[in-house]
Amino acid sequence: MARVSQEHLDARRRQILEGATRVFVRNGFHATSMQDVLREVDLSAGAVYRYFSGKEELIAAIVTEVLGALREAFADAVRQSPPEPPDVLVGRVMGRVLGGEIVQGIGGELIPRLIVQVWAETLRNESLAEVMRSGYAKVYDSWVEVVEAYQAAGLMRADIPAGHVARTMIAVAQGFAAQQALFGEVPIEVLQNGLRGLMSMDGQKPG
Repeated sequence: MARVSQEHLDARRRQILEGATRVFVRNGFHATSMQDVLREVDLSAGAVYRYFSGKEELIAAIVTEVLGALREAFADAVRQSPPEPPDVLVGRVMGRVLGGEIVQGIGGELIPRLIVQVWAETLRNESLAEVMRSGYAKVYDSWVEVVEAYQAAGLMRADIPAGHVARTMIAVAQGFAAQQALFGEVPIEVLQNGLRGLMSMDGQKPG
C-alpha cells in the first residue's frame, strides 16, 4: 500500500481544523457535536479521529494555533530596531487577524467570535484554560520584548514596568476583538486613532 505523504496528512488536518472552526463559531462549542464536524468537513469518522480524539482536542488545537500565530506576529516586531510605534504595530497585527491572514484558512471574520467563545469555555474547562494560560504567557513574553525595545530606543518611559505596559496593550487588542464579535465590524483605523490619542497625552495638566 502506498504511503501517504506528509503534505497530504497536513492538508487533511488543516481541512478538519478549518471546518471545525466554522461550525463551532456558527453553533457554539456545546451545541456542536462531532457528527456536525464530520458533516462540515465531509469526512468519515475514522479520517477525523485519526487526527483528533474528540471535540475537546479539536478546540484545544484551534486555540493553540490562533495563539501561536498571534505570538509569532508580535515576535516579528522585536526583530525591527526599534519596533514600529504601538498604534502602527497593534493596528497592523489586528488588521492581519481580522483580515484572515493570521491563521491560514480560517476567515478573519470568524476569529473574534471564536475568541469570545473560547474565553467563556475556559471558565468551565480547566484543560482549555491551561492551554490559554500557556499561550497567553508566550504572547505576553513577546510583548514585553517589544516594550523593552521601545524603552531602549527612548520611545517609551523606562520607569514603568514593561510587563505592565505589555498587559495593557494585550488588553487593548483583546478588547477590540471582543467589540468586533459583539457589536459588529469596526475599521482598524478606529483602533489606531484611539491609540494615537492616548499616546498624545504627556501627563501634564493643561495650564
